[in-house]
Amino acid sequence: MNRLKDKVAIVTGSTSGIGIGIAHVYAAEGAKVIVCGRRVEKGQAVVDDIIKEGGEASFHAMDITDVSSIEKLIEDTVETYGRIDILVNNAANVSLKDGRVDELTVDMWDAIFQSDLRGTFYIIKCALPHMMKNTNGGSIINIGSMASCSGDLGSTAYACAKAGVDMLTQSVALQYGKSNIRCNCVRPGLIVTPQNEAHIPQALKDIFLSNIMVNRYGCPEDIAHACVYFGADESEYVTGQIITIDGGLNSHTPTVAQFRAMGSRTW
Repeated sequence: MNRLKDKVAIVTGSTSGIGIGIAHVYAAEGAKVIVCGRRVEKGQAVVDDIIKEGGEASFHAMDITDVSSIEKLIEDTVETYGRIDILVNNAANVSLKDGRVDELTVDMWDAIFQSDLRGTFYIIKCALPHMMKNTNGGSIINIGSMASCSGDLGSTAYACAKAGVDMLTQSVALQYGKSNIRCNCVRPGLIVTPQNEAHIPQALKDIFLSNIMVNRYGCPEDIAHACVYFGADESEYVTGQIITIDGGLNSHTPTVAQFRAMGSRTW
C-alpha cells in the first residue's frame, strides 16, 4: 500500500472498464486520482466509490477527441493540485466501427486515429511542460492493445492506431528521459469487465481461453497493477518498455490450442 502516496495521477477514460480498475487501485495505493471521461454521472459515481473506500479522487469531464477539452483538463489539474506526477492514457473509442482495408472509409479511419492515437499524443504534449517542472519528473503510461502485436481479420484501423501508441511510447521515453520523464506502455489482452462481459459471446471467450496460457480471462486489476508499478518510484529505471498482459496469448505459436485439443505436442 501507499506505493503512489500523494502522487497526482490523471487516468483518462476512467468512467468504465479498465479505467475504473486503474482509478480504484491507484487511489488504494495513495494517489490523488483525477477521474475523467465524457460520462459525467458515471465518472462521479467512480469518484464517490473511491471516496467511500477511503481514497482521494475528483472528476473532470474530458473528451479525448477535443483538444480544448484536453487543455482544460491539464490546466485545471495543475491549478487544483499544483502538479501532475502520473498520466495514464487509457481513453480510446473501441466502439467505433472497424473492419478490413476494403471496408474502411477514410472518415472511419480518421475517427479511430483521432480517438486512439491523436488524443494520446496531444494530452502527452500538454502534460510534458508541467512534468518537466517537477523535481522527480513524471511517469506516462499508455494503454495500448494486443491488437498491435500481429495482423487480424478485422479491426485494421484500431490495430494500426494502437501500433502508433507503441512507437509514441518509445519516442517520448527517448526524447524526455533526460528530463526525468518516463514513458511505458501496457498492452491488454482480453479483459472481461462488468461493463463488457454481457456483450462478449461465449464462443469468443472459449477461443481466447483455449489459447491463453493460464486458467482465466484478464480483469481490470491485472492492468491496474502493472500501471501501479510503472507509476511508482520503484520503476524509475524502467522506460520505453511495452508489456503485453494477455495471459500469455501472444507468447506461443498460433497452433497450440489445436494441437492441445488433439493431445499432440506437434504435427
